[in-house]
Amino acid sequence: MTILNTLKLFGMGILGGTLPLATYVIIQHNASRLSDQVIDGNRNAIHQVDFNGVPSGLDFTSAAENTVHSVVHITTKVVQTTFQRDPFQEFFYGPGAGGREFKQYGAGAGSGVIVSSQGYIVTNNHVIENASEIQVILNDNSKYDAKVIGADPSTDIAVLKIEGENFPAIPIGNSDELKIGEWVLAVGNPFNLTSTVTAGIVSAKARNINLLSERNTQDVVPIESFIQTDAAVNPGNSGGALVNTRGELIGINTAIASQTGSYAGYSFAVPINLVDKVMRDLIDFGIVQRGFLGVQIADVTQDVKEKNKLPDLKGVFLAKVTEGGSADKAGLKDGDVILKIGSKEVNSVAALQEEIGKRRPGDKVNLTVRQKDGDIISKELVLRNKDGDTELMSKEEISKNYALGATFIELTDKEKKELNISYGVKIKSITTGKLKSIGLQEGIIITKVNNEPIETVAELTEKLSGVNRGILLEIMDETGKRDYRGFGL
Repeated sequence: MTILNTLKLFGMGILGGTLPLATYVIIQHNASRLSDQVIDGNRNAIHQVDFNGVPSGLDFTSAAENTVHSVVHITTKVVQTTFQRDPFQEFFYGPGAGGREFKQYGAGAGSGVIVSSQGYIVTNNHVIENASEIQVILNDNSKYDAKVIGADPSTDIAVLKIEGENFPAIPIGNSDELKIGEWVLAVGNPFNLTSTVTAGIVSAKARNINLLSERNTQDVVPIESFIQTDAAVNPGNSGGALVNTRGELIGINTAIASQTGSYAGYSFAVPINLVDKVMRDLIDFGIVQRGFLGVQIADVTQDVKEKNKLPDLKGVFLAKVTEGGSADKAGLKDGDVILKIGSKEVNSVAALQEEIGKRRPGDKVNLTVRQKDGDIISKELVLRNKDGDTELMSKEEISKNYALGATFIELTDKEKKELNISYGVKIKSITTGKLKSIGLQEGIIITKVNNEPIETVAELTEKLSGVNRGILLEIMDETGKRDYRGFGL
């Protein structure tokens, strides 16, 4: 054997040993987050390059059989608690003494999708919003109590967890590859029936129907870029699965277009590529880490085109660039038009919101922009969160400022002086959880927990986390009016 052949064999040996090592290192790196470890659907996804989306004879049986066991029925109990004060008792024994709790009871139902063999379930936020108890019923009629891992009103997505293992996780597909006219199946539990399958086609993508803005407060920035389909979806389907003909999850059904409340031709689903980002954030951090462009945007309509002398109707118009935001720091100006994100064209506000919604603070985004003078340029910007930061919040930081579905900030000296108090913590934001279920909202000040004054955010979150007893909150609104709320943990 020549020296050259020996070197070739030696080189091949090194390469053969290096490739498995590199693959192992990459897998280990990518599996560092909790969501990477628990969401089986990404690993179950079926990749067929030559598949055209329509099986022979339109046979959906395989996709249906592989899906129904991953779709669950969700029932909720809602308890609204109010606290009636007793001024006479309070005069002698202090605030909260002698008060009585009054409870109002309600119930709801919807669907959910198992995305992890370890029991993580994706559903709609509106299905479990304000719920005091949540029960999940699998397709085999087994029942489990569920807890809320996190919720995101901006996309109407929530993640639940049931205890157990080896649950049938659904394969997760790619909604970006979905084509208009492609066959899809809607799987859910309409009218409280067990898993029901209906079929239709994708009617449109990147639809904005102003649904979430109507459901939420003005502090919630809705992200609507729905997949529109004509598959029959009825009450109870909310939170269920929209799947392709391979049985891969490509959306979470969230709404119907109807004057009566029942199916009337069109339904809408949150695309799975957006859901995937949201559910991973909720699993990894408990809240969504969202990046913002820092702009006010508008569709390029005929009026916008003529008013701003644009050459065509392509792209998304920048009506205003916020000072100090991501777009401003990248040099974008009022009147610019965003044509592409990366290599993907964006021709509507909904499409742009979806693409940015898939990203986190600190992510770099390449934009193709047409400036006011007509020049087309490329810009790279770094997304920032609401506070203008590019760093992700750590789990430790979140736990210090977040409890029971709300984030908090401490009062300024000016606020304390105006309200004539020396302590208290204000609710900065609030989503699905105990505090919202008892009627609290942004701006409410929590002054006492079980008659103990609260001075810092850390003090409040510590008292609200990890206890299993009744809680009585003394609260104050921005006018200085005091009230009480009670609930059990």
